[in-house]
Amino acid sequence: MAAAPSLKSAVGVGGTQTAPVRGIGFRGGLAANILNMIGIGPFITIPLAISAMGGPQAMLGWILGALLCLCDGLVWAELGSALPRSGGSYAYLREAFGPLKLGRLLGFLFLWQTLLVGPLSIAGAAVGTAGYVTFIFPHLKPWHLVAVAALSCLVCTAALWRNISSIQRLSVVATGVVILAFVWIILSGAAHFHSKLAFDIPKGAFKPTNGFWIGLGAASLIAVYDYGGYNNVCLIGGEMARPRRNIPLAILVSIPLVAVLYMGLNLSILGVLPWRKAASSQAVVADVMQAIYGRWGGLVVAVLILVAGWAGALAALLGYSRVPYAAAADGDFFKAFARLDPKGGFPTLSLLFMGIASALVCVIPLADLIGGTIVIQAMFQFILQCVAVVLLRRKDRTPAETVFRMPLYPLPVIVTLLGWLYIIVANPLKQAVVGLALLVSGAAIFLFRARAAKLWPFERS
Repeated sequence: MAAAPSLKSAVGVGGTQTAPVRGIGFRGGLAANILNMIGIGPFITIPLAISAMGGPQAMLGWILGALLCLCDGLVWAELGSALPRSGGSYAYLREAFGPLKLGRLLGFLFLWQTLLVGPLSIAGAAVGTAGYVTFIFPHLKPWHLVAVAALSCLVCTAALWRNISSIQRLSVVATGVVILAFVWIILSGAAHFHSKLAFDIPKGAFKPTNGFWIGLGAASLIAVYDYGGYNNVCLIGGEMARPRRNIPLAILVSIPLVAVLYMGLNLSILGVLPWRKAASSQAVVADVMQAIYGRWGGLVVAVLILVAGWAGALAALLGYSRVPYAAAADGDFFKAFARLDPKGGFPTLSLLFMGIASALVCVIPLADLIGGTIVIQAMFQFILQCVAVVLLRRKDRTPAETVFRMPLYPLPVIVTLLGWLYIIVANPLKQAVVGLALLVSGAAIFLFRARAAKLWPFERS
């Protein structure tokens, strides 16, 4: 493997900044993960999971999702510690498969899918957040909510137009608000918990029929979508201080912490509302708090959720905006995307592109945003990373005590690989078809550019 990258920020001739400042510590990295993981996800998707499995047994999907994400988190932690650069998978796939050969193609394909998945993920948080606006203003029309979601994406873009240190402070404050809201909801649900409601499981719910496995696959995909974001710290790896320590630590602390919050939230909802009512709710947490405290409780929690959802979109935009920048800095994308703001040190065009694109795709239904995000990422990114971590272990000559190594290797890699394959197979074929179309189109564009530049696989010996 190539020599480890310098962990200092780079300054060019005349004091021009050529690389981002490593100004994010463990707390900032943990906050970036938690905000991206929580966001609006669980507040809007719990009804979808309950509906997919037809009862409270949907909790099984959340448990399986947590186990898969913990194993996948170990993969990300090792990769992030070995290659602490901005762009995440872009750097990992290039280095593992050869930066001048197959890795160049796979890195470009990751970038290609990110140009779609990034806006889909950001828009998913914004669209879900807009759904809670209807609890406050019930007479709004669907196009009003699309406009609110798009505006939220643009406000996130403006909020990130600053140096990374101030973004870190904003993230830490927003994380505190999100966690306090979670604690209030969970404690309120626990004080009014009814076990007969929470465990009103239909007869034969766990019978291993085809419907059970399809429902479990759908519920697991929803859970994985909500847990997703623990890799956000890897996307901003080039801006992390002490990255070989802080990247793995932020990942492996955020996953169990968020899992505990999600389990508590699920039980609070199921213990207060009948599961059939919860499955059809458009603002399920606001309905729970209204059932406990009356209208004021629903309104207060709806406002808190709007803050959480906006913060989640903010964190997602922060991470995804660094991927086109990383590719451009390596010469694999348009040079303009590598441009940094001279004062703030953030990638200007990359941030603008992701922010505007996410606003435009807010017209897509929420269920399609969620399914498309996870299935496409599994096909392009998560499965390939399982191979990448094995290849990098064979190449890496970095002293073992300076980088993170996952325990029980290679078991977490095998579990992760099987889990992502199950997610792809158990969900609608149209999402895999979109992923395949992206793969073919991205490969065609890469080969066209490589042939014109006489690069791999068209290079002369």
